[in-house]
Amino acid sequence: MYLGIDIGTSGVKAVLVDDDQHIVDQASSPLTVNRPKAFWSEQSPSDWWEATCAAVKSLDPFKRSGVKAIGLSGQMHGATCLDDQNRVIRPAILWNDGRSSAQCKTMMDDMPTLTSISGNLAMPGFTAPKLAWMREHEKDNFKKTSKILLTKDYVRLLMTGAYASDMSDSAGTLWMDVKARDWSDDILSLTNLDRSHMPELFEGSEATGVLLANIATDWGVPQVPVAGGGGDNAAGAVGSGTVTHEDGFLSLGTSGVVFLADSGYRPNPESGVHTFCHALPGMWHHMSVMLSAASAVDFVSSITGFANPADLYAAAEDYNQHCDKVIFLPYLSGERTPHNNPNATGAFFGLTNDVNRNTLAQAALEGVAFALADGIDALREAGANVNGLTVIGGGARSHYWGKILASTFGFPLNYRSGAAVGPAFGAARLARLSVSGEKVAEVCRPPSIDLTIQPDPKLQDIYARRRPIFQKLYTNTKELNL
Repeated sequence: MYLGIDIGTSGVKAVLVDDDQHIVDQASSPLTVNRPKAFWSEQSPSDWWEATCAAVKSLDPFKRSGVKAIGLSGQMHGATCLDDQNRVIRPAILWNDGRSSAQCKTMMDDMPTLTSISGNLAMPGFTAPKLAWMREHEKDNFKKTSKILLTKDYVRLLMTGAYASDMSDSAGTLWMDVKARDWSDDILSLTNLDRSHMPELFEGSEATGVLLANIATDWGVPQVPVAGGGGDNAAGAVGSGTVTHEDGFLSLGTSGVVFLADSGYRPNPESGVHTFCHALPGMWHHMSVMLSAASAVDFVSSITGFANPADLYAAAEDYNQHCDKVIFLPYLSGERTPHNNPNATGAFFGLTNDVNRNTLAQAALEGVAFALADGIDALREAGANVNGLTVIGGGARSHYWGKILASTFGFPLNYRSGAAVGPAFGAARLARLSVSGEKVAEVCRPPSIDLTIQPDPKLQDIYARRRPIFQKLYTNTKELNL
């Protein structure tokens, strides 16, 4: 039995996976995001720990007593700053926080080689600009900072007592030489930091430590190794079997990600595409990232009075009509690929008296699809070959949305067993690799395909006409954002 834990933005998921790679139990515990100011997004690290403990202890006690190893996955980029006593200095600044845009520009200006070392543009979501912001605006907090950990790695510290991280998650800090799979002293010094502030780096399939005795007792699991794990998308790739060159998936979580695995290091930062290490040795990956995907649909669900997002998906499917006029811009937290604009905002356009909440629900699903298609175009412009994707994440539960997405993209989408818990499942696979001695190909097989959704030719024609309007709407209004 292997335990996979995914510390996401909206909740923590825990899954138990048996030796036959079946998910035999799963549990979750919710999290909330605090937004004390415009463009800010924060969480309390203590909430991550409480939710992790709650999720693990909700699993079947007999089954979790047979755990052989634990793997971790988590939301990327979050800046968790600790003092020399491991006390949290301030709430963690999350991946969808936009306060550090000025610091990004300064970093790029001060270090022209930044993109060639990191493989990425400096973006507010990344960790390094957050610390540059703290150095300017929270000088005392910056001076007290002894260690900086990512979300899952703070949880790991409480589990094992080890300062450790994996390559895939750490590549998203902007402090790494991504080709060399090591910290960059030059980029660290750019933010007045050095290696002493950083955790030790491991591959995702390596053991980083052993579960502390008191935690093992509290959780009802043996004192087992804890694997390096991965950032949520890299772990999701391991779970979906996206582990060979040009394999790809679409993640429909809080954010929306198109992920392509690569056997080599081939960055193209100018397109706004991310290039990070994979969670597996000798692999890298490319991603287009939109900051609000399923979370944008959740937002529309809330403001239109649906009891929950599932009801919105069901209502849109019952309505089953594409939008003739209404267009939704889903930029609720700014945007990354392809716009790299932390100040981008969302909008409904084309409202008339006959619009109802079902129309807005449909527009939300279409708007996210259009934005994801922009990211796919950016990947193709960077040389990628994208002709089909596996779908993972919570949004994978709506096959109706899948029809909209496939018709917008113009290629089929595969839905695989366990898709909704992809990162946690991938974390469990990384846990297995850390102790079993098996080869990646033996463990990280793609799960069976439950459903393939093909593009609808009629919808393809409709969305091909409407998507340029969506793109013009952003272009023509971006200077109006306050």
